[in-house]
Amino acid sequence: MQGMSERQYAAHVGLSRGAIQKAKTAERLVLYPDGSIDAVASDARRAETTDPSKTRKPPAAKLKPVPEAAVAAVGDTLREQGLAVPAVGGGTTFLQAKTANEVLKAQERRIRLQKLKGELIERARALALVFRLAREERDAWVNWPARAAALMAADLGVEPAAMQKVLEKHVRAHLDELAEVRPDFR
Repeated sequence: MQGMSERQYAAHVGLSRGAIQKAKTAERLVLYPDGSIDAVASDARRAETTDPSKTRKPPAAKLKPVPEAAVAAVGDTLREQGLAVPAVGGGTTFLQAKTANEVLKAQERRIRLQKLKGELIERARALALVFRLAREERDAWVNWPARAAALMAADLGVEPAAMQKVLEKHVRAHLDELAEVRPDFR
């Protein structure tokens, strides 16, 4: 046998054996005297006689675009765990994404367990508690000059009303400074 069989040629060009048989019948293939297919000559003849609009195009790879935020999240998670992070614009491998996903699942389960154990509380509840405590502390400081002025005035031998005014002035100035502080609740 000099050339290719129908099956071999079908595999060579990526068509079915039936399509090769049709092309053979339509004389679009070049055959050797023994009936085998001359692959090089047949490829050239098929290219000349085949209408490009009627050929099947191989299916394009259907890749979904990945949002940049997702890629950045994978990189952040890997970086937190001390693992290799993909280069910017270099893309994330499936293994890196899967590793990041498993790390996030483990972190989520750990947080859920801590919450069930009572080690974690809700953020809104914690903020409300801190706000209430800060208000109580502020109110205590605002009322302190009235309670302490008479005792301090007696110790220093000064007028109680003047002592209260001075204390109130300094306490309010200090509380005004504290009002400018903005905590970072991340």
